[in-house]
Amino acid sequence: MTTTGSGEGPTAEDLRARGFATRREVMSDDFVDRAMDRAEGTASEAIQHVVTENVWGNIWSRPGLGRRDRSLLNIGMLVALRANAELAGHVRGGLTNGLTREEITEAVIHASGYCGAPAALSAMKTVQEVFDALDDR
Repeated sequence: MTTTGSGEGPTAEDLRARGFATRREVMSDDFVDRAMDRAEGTASEAIQHVVTENVWGNIWSRPGLGRRDRSLLNIGMLVALRANAELAGHVRGGLTNGLTREEITEAVIHASGYCGAPAALSAMKTVQEVFDALDDR
C-alpha cells in the first residue's frame, strides 16, 4: 500500500481501490456499476468517490468487526435513519455477508424498540421487497 510519503497512511487512490474492491464484494458488481453509472459526469460523482474511499476503503476495511457484524449494524442504523433506499442494498449485502433473513427481520424488530414502529414498519416494507425480489429470480 502506498503512503502519502510522511507515514500518514494510505493515499486516496489506495483507499479508493480498496473501497471499490470491498464495496463490490459486499454490494455486488451490478450494484456498484449502477451507482457509478448514474453518478458519472454529474455533481453526484464526487460523493460516490468520497463514500467509496472513506466508508468502504477505510471504515469497512478496519479490523475489529467482520463484515457480517458491520452489515447487521448498518441495518439497524439505516432503520433509525429511515434510509430505505440504502437499506435495500444493505439487506442484499447482509445476505452476502452471511446474515439470514430471520436475523435481518429480527434486527428490524429490535430496532423498532429504539427507533419506533413507523421507522421499523417502513424498513420492513423495504426488507420484504428485497426478499420478494430475490424469491422471484
